[in-house]
Amino acid sequence: MPELRDSKRRVQRGIKLGVTFTRLTVRGVAADAAVNENVRSQFNLVRKLRDSRAKIPKKTILDNCHGCVRPGEMLLVLGRPGSGCTTLLKLLSNRRKGYAEIEGDVWFGNLSSCEAEKYRGQIVMNTEEELFYPTLTVGETIDFATRLKIPHNLPSDYLSLEEYRLATKRFLLESMGISHTEQTKVGNEFVRGVSGGERKRVSIIECMSTRGSIFCWDNSTRGLDASTALEYTKAIRALTDVFGLTSIITLYQAGNGIYNLFDKVLVLDLGKEIYYGPMKQARRFMEELGFICDDSANIADFLTGVTVSTERQIKPGFENKIPRTADEIREIYIRSDIKAKMETEYDYPQLPLASANTQEFEISVAHDRNKGLPKNSPFTVGFVGQVRACVIRQYQIVWGDKATFLIKQVSTLVQALITGSLFYNAPSSSAGLFIKSGAIFFALMFNSLLAMSEVTDSFSARPVLAKHKAFAFFHPAAFCLAQIAADIPILLFQVSHFTIVIYFMVGLKLSAAAFFTFWIIIFSATMCLTALFRAVGAVFSTFDGASKVSGLLITATIVYTSYMIRKPSMHPWFVWIYWINPLAYGFNAVLSNEFHNKTIDCVSINLIPSGESYSDSRYQSCAGVSGAIQGETSFTGDAYLHSLSYNHSTVWRNFGIIWCWWALFVIATIIFTARWNDSSNSSGFLLIPRENCQKIHTINVDEESQLETFNDNSNSSSIESNEKQNIGKQLIRNTSVFTWKNLTYTVKTPSGDRILLDNVQGWVKPGMLGALMGSSGAGKTTLLDVLAQRKTDGTINGSIMVDGRPLSVSFQRSAGYCEQLDVHESLATVREALEFSALLRQPRNIPRDKKLEYVDTIINLLELHDIENTLIGRVGAGLSVEQRKRLTIGVELVAKPSILIFLDEPTSGLDGQAAYNIVRFLRKLADVGQAVLVTIHQPSASLFEQFDTLLLLSRGGKTVYFGDIGEKAATLKEYFGRYGAPCPPGSNPAEHMIDVVSGTLSQGRDWYQIWLDSPEYKYTVEELEHIINNAASQPPGTVDDGFEFAMPLWQQIKIVTKRMNVSLFRNTDYVNNKFMLHIVLALFNGFTFWKIGDTVTDINLRLFTIFNFIFVAPGVINQLQPLFIDRRDIYETREKKSKMYSWKAFVAGLIVSEIPYLIICAVLYYACWYYTVDFPHEPSKAGATFFVVLLYEFLYTGMGQFIAAYAPNAVFASMVNPLILGTLVSFCGVLVPYAQIQAFWRYWIYYINPFNYMIGSIMTFTMFSSPVNCAEEELAIFDPPSGNTCGEYLAEYMATSGSRTRLLNSNATSSCKVCPYRQGSDYLYTVNLKDYFYGWRDVGIVVIFVISSYSLVFILMKLRTKTTKKAE
Repeated sequence: MPELRDSKRRVQRGIKLGVTFTRLTVRGVAADAAVNENVRSQFNLVRKLRDSRAKIPKKTILDNCHGCVRPGEMLLVLGRPGSGCTTLLKLLSNRRKGYAEIEGDVWFGNLSSCEAEKYRGQIVMNTEEELFYPTLTVGETIDFATRLKIPHNLPSDYLSLEEYRLATKRFLLESMGISHTEQTKVGNEFVRGVSGGERKRVSIIECMSTRGSIFCWDNSTRGLDASTALEYTKAIRALTDVFGLTSIITLYQAGNGIYNLFDKVLVLDLGKEIYYGPMKQARRFMEELGFICDDSANIADFLTGVTVSTERQIKPGFENKIPRTADEIREIYIRSDIKAKMETEYDYPQLPLASANTQEFEISVAHDRNKGLPKNSPFTVGFVGQVRACVIRQYQIVWGDKATFLIKQVSTLVQALITGSLFYNAPSSSAGLFIKSGAIFFALMFNSLLAMSEVTDSFSARPVLAKHKAFAFFHPAAFCLAQIAADIPILLFQVSHFTIVIYFMVGLKLSAAAFFTFWIIIFSATMCLTALFRAVGAVFSTFDGASKVSGLLITATIVYTSYMIRKPSMHPWFVWIYWINPLAYGFNAVLSNEFHNKTIDCVSINLIPSGESYSDSRYQSCAGVSGAIQGETSFTGDAYLHSLSYNHSTVWRNFGIIWCWWALFVIATIIFTARWNDSSNSSGFLLIPRENCQKIHTINVDEESQLETFNDNSNSSSIESNEKQNIGKQLIRNTSVFTWKNLTYTVKTPSGDRILLDNVQGWVKPGMLGALMGSSGAGKTTLLDVLAQRKTDGTINGSIMVDGRPLSVSFQRSAGYCEQLDVHESLATVREALEFSALLRQPRNIPRDKKLEYVDTIINLLELHDIENTLIGRVGAGLSVEQRKRLTIGVELVAKPSILIFLDEPTSGLDGQAAYNIVRFLRKLADVGQAVLVTIHQPSASLFEQFDTLLLLSRGGKTVYFGDIGEKAATLKEYFGRYGAPCPPGSNPAEHMIDVVSGTLSQGRDWYQIWLDSPEYKYTVEELEHIINNAASQPPGTVDDGFEFAMPLWQQIKIVTKRMNVSLFRNTDYVNNKFMLHIVLALFNGFTFWKIGDTVTDINLRLFTIFNFIFVAPGVINQLQPLFIDRRDIYETREKKSKMYSWKAFVAGLIVSEIPYLIICAVLYYACWYYTVDFPHEPSKAGATFFVVLLYEFLYTGMGQFIAAYAPNAVFASMVNPLILGTLVSFCGVLVPYAQIQAFWRYWIYYINPFNYMIGSIMTFTMFSSPVNCAEEELAIFDPPSGNTCGEYLAEYMATSGSRTRLLNSNATSSCKVCPYRQGSDYLYTVNLKDYFYGWRDVGIVVIFVISSYSLVFILMKLRTKTTKKAE
C-alpha cells in the first residue's frame, strides 16, 4: 500500500504503546431485567419503599480476563451477544464509566488507566452505533474530524496545515473506497443519505482520523459486504503493521479470510475467557477437546459455538468427555501450555521496551500538541482552532437544514408584520400606554418562545458530542462557544428584521438613539434566553426533565417581566423571581427608553369626566393610570416609570445585568456539557412492564424445568421434521410467482438525474430462497424497496407482476417486508407487537382467536417465548440487536404473507450462530412453499449454501448475475471460472464473487457487459417471458380480496387506540411531566395572583391570571410533539408501507389515547388555581369555569398535534409553535383591547381566535357580577365648577359615556370622587363582553374550535401521507 508508506512519512512520530490487562473483573448493576412502572403502579409507595431498602445485586460482566496486545499486533475478541465483548473493548479503550466495580489492572504501554486519561485521543474506540449529524455531507463530516487532528509540527514536505489536512482526508476516503460519496449527506433512518454500509465506513474513517495508537473496533463490519469487510480488515492490518498500532477488534460473522489476518484470538463466553492465545492454535485447541470444525465453516463461528448445545458438533467417542460449559472449558484452558506461554507476555509493561515506547509516545504526542494547550491536555489542535472548526461545522449544519433556518426567519418576519399591524401606530396618549407596553412585552416574549427550541436541539446533538468528546476532538467549551459564534450573525439578522418592522409600525419613539437602544436590548435578551434554554438542555439528562423545567421557566419569566403584574403589586414570596429574571431587566430597559422625557395626556376612559360638555381641564382628572396625579389631565412618562419602580438611569445597568446572566448561562452550559457521557456506556438490560412481572416469573420457572430436555439433542432430526410439518400446517402455502422485468429507478439530485437501478430483472417462485447481494451502495435495499412498493420519490420504469398480472391493491400487506432498521413501538411488549400485526394484517375472515393462536406458533418458531412479555424498548434498555431482528421477522410472519417475504439484511449485526439460525429458519419457510427474497452481507459458506438463487448487483444497480447458485455454489463458481475468475479451493464463494465484481479482483473488467453477453442472460430473458406468459394464462395463485387494508376501519381504530393507550399508560416520564407541569404552573399562577381583591388594579390581575392559564400550552406542546413525531415516524417507516392500518386509525388512536390524561390535567390545574386566586365559589360559575379549563386542554393538544402532523421533525415543530401561539396570544384581546385592535384584524382574526373565546368565557363567569371598589389612588378626584355639587356637575356624564362609573360623593361641592367601574360587568363591556350569555356563547364556540383543531390533525396527516410509487 504506497498510500500507507506516504502516510507514515506524513505522521513521523512514535505511536507504539500496546495494552496489557490482568485479573480484569468487571461488575455492573444486575439489571438483566428492570421493571418499567406504569401510571398506576408508580404510586405504590409501599413497594417503592421496600425496593429502595433492598440491596442492589451485582452482575459479573467480565470474570478474571487477561491478555497482552503489543504494538503491531491485532487481537480478535469473539463471543456471542451478551458475552462481554463490548465491555472488554471499553475497558481496553479506557472507558471505565457506568460500571459498579472494576478489579484488576489495565496498562497502556507502562501507563496506568489513570495516567492514560490524558491520552484519550490516542486510545480510541469505534462503537457499534453510527452517530452523525445527518444533514452534513460525508466530506463535511471528515473535514471536521481532520481539522481537529492536525499536528502542530508538520512534516517538512507540507507547506500548510490545509495541504496536510486535505492529503489526510483524501487518503482516508480512498482507503475505504467512499470518495464518490463526498458530496452526499450522511443521513439517518429518516434523512436520505448514503447507504448503510457507506455510513459504517464513514464511522470507521472518522475514528481513523484520530491518529490514535490503540484502536478498539466494536463490530465495525456490521452492514458491510464481505469484500468491503475483508478490505477494511486488511487496511487495519496494514495500518497496524506500518505504524505499530495496537488493534483490538470484536466481529460477528468473521469469515476465514478476515480471521486469518489476526495475531491473537480471545474467546469470551458469559464473561469468562475460555481461550486466549495465538490465532493459529485456537481451532486445534478446541478440536482436541472433542469438537468438530468443518473445513467450510467459519472458524470464528466454530469457536463461539462450542458452548452452545444446538450449534456444536462432537467427535464420535467424545460424547461424554467434552466440556459442556464455559467454566469447564476455562478450567482446561488454564491448565494448558497455551495459557502458560501467554502469561510470559504479561510483564510487558515492566520491560524496558514498553518504557521506551511509552516515553517516545509521550514525546510525540507533546510534539503534535499545539503549544498553547496545557501539558495534560488530551487535545491536538489549539482552543482557537477547535472553536474555528466547530463554528464552520455549525454553519454547515444550519446550511444542511436550510428549510428549518428559512422557516425560522420567515416565521419571525411574518410574526413581526402581524404584531406590528396589531399595535399599529399606537397613540402617544394614555390610550397607547398599555398598547406600547404590550408591543415591547411581545417583542421580548416572542424571541423567548423561539429560544425554547434550543432544548430540543440540545438533545439531538448530545450523542454526537459525547462521541467526539471520547475522541478528544475538542473541549466542550469550544462547541458551546461555536454555537454562540454561529448564533450571533443569525440572531443579529433575525432580531434586526423583527425589530425594524415592529419598532416603526408601532410608532415607538422616533430617534436613532432610542431605536438602537431598543434593538440592542432585544438582541441581548434573545441571546440571554437562547443561552438559558441551552443551559437547561445541558443540565438535564432526559428530554422530559428538560421540557418540564423549560415550560415552568417560560411561564415564570413571562409572568414576572412586570407587564402582567407590576413590580409593586408582586407578592413578597415570589418577588425574587423578578430580580433573577433577564426578561424583567430587558422590559425595564426598553420601557424606560420609550417613556423617558415624554408627556402623556389622559383620554377616553382614563379622563373623568369626558365629553362635549366637559372641556375645561380644571374640572377633570386622570383615573386608572399608574403615575397620574389626581386632579391633573396629563402626566410625565418618568412618573409612569416611577410607579412601576423603574428609572431611566438604570437602562445601561440593566443591559449589563442581561449580559451577566448570559455569561452565567454560558458557563453553566459549558460545565454541564463537559459532564455529558457517551450514552452507550450503560450496559443493556431488558425492561419488564410492571403488569407483566408475574408472567415473566412463571416462564422462567418453566424454562428451568425444561432445560435438560432442551439440551438433549439426540433426537434433533425428528424434532426438526416435526417442526417442519408444523410450519407447513400453519403457513399459507404460496402458489404465486413474483416477477420484475426491465426495472429502472431514477431519482432527482442537485447534479441531475441519477440511476440507482439499471434494467434489473428476475423472479421468485414458491419454495425458493433467493439471495440479493452486491457491494455496499450497489442498490440492494433500493431494489427491495421498489419491489415491495415502498418508494414515495423518484421514477420507476419497468414491470412488477404477481402471476403475470399487475400488483393488486392488497399487495403491500400480502407481502412481508423486514426492513434493515428495526423500527418498533418501544413501549409495547414482544407479544403485543406480534398480536398487533396479526390482528391488523391477517384477513378479516379469520377469527381473532385463530390469529392469536398463530402468534403463539411464530413465538415458538422464533424462540421468543423467553422475552415475549418484555418491552421492546430501545437498544441498551430493551431488546438486543439480535432479539429486535427476530422480532422484526416475527412481525412480518404473523401477518401470514400470502405472496412472498422480503428481508433486508436480516443477519446484519448478528453473531454467526444467530445469523445461521435466521437463515435456517428462512430455509424452512421456503421448503414449505413460501417465496423468500433476502439481501445479505458477509454470508459464510454454510450460510450461502442455504440459498437457491442469487441476484448479484454491482455499483449503479447493474445486474452482473442472476440464476441458480447450485450445490456447494458449483453453478456460480462455473460461471465466474468461465470468465477468468475461478474461485480458489477453500475460499468462501460469496466473498470471492463480491471481490471479483467490485473488489480487488475486479481488474477493471465490466462484469455487467459480460453478463449481457452471456448465455445465462439470454436464458433469463427467455425464461422470464415464459414464466410471465405461463402464469398469466392460468388462474392467479393468490386471490385479491379487493381490500386495501385487511381489517375494517372501525376495527383498526379499536386495535390502534388500545396500543396507544397501553403505550401512554407505560410512559410514566411523559405522563408525570404533563401532570407536574400542570400542578406547578397552576400553583405558580395561583400564588402569584393570590386572593385577588376587588379594586380596579385587581380587575387587571383577574384578566392576567386567566391570560396566564394560556401558558400551560407551550411546555406541554413541546413535550407532546416529539412523542407524536416519533410515533408518526414508526407509522410512516413501516406500518403505513405494509398497509397495516389507515392513517385515519393512526390519528384517531393518538387523539383518543390522550383524553383520560387531559381530563386529569384539567382537574389538577383547576384545583390548584381556581380557589387560590379566590374566584367565585357558586357551583354555576365554578363548574362553568372548570368546563372551559377542560376544553382548553383539548384545544391546545389538538393544536400541538396538527402542527406535529405536518412538521418534518420535532425541531421544525418547535419553531412553528411560537408563530401560531404568538399570533393567537396577540389577538385574544388582552395585549390590545378589542376597541383598539386595527379594523383590518378586528373583524376577522379576532373572531377566529379560540383564545379570545376561552379567555372571554372565563372572564364572564368569574367577573360579571363581582363588585368593584376603587382604592383611593384609583379614584378620579377633581373639583366641580363653583356653585355645583358633584352630582349636578356630572349628571350629563353619568347619563351618557359615564353611565358605568360610580360617583361616591354626589352631594359634595369639592373633591368629587369617581370610580371608573361599578362592578365587573362594567369592565367586561369595555372588552366586548356585553352580557352574561356571552360566556356560554363563547363556550360553544370553543367547542367548535376543539373539533376544528382535531379535524386539522386528520387533514394535515392526510396531506402528508404520500402514496407509494408504482412501476410505469
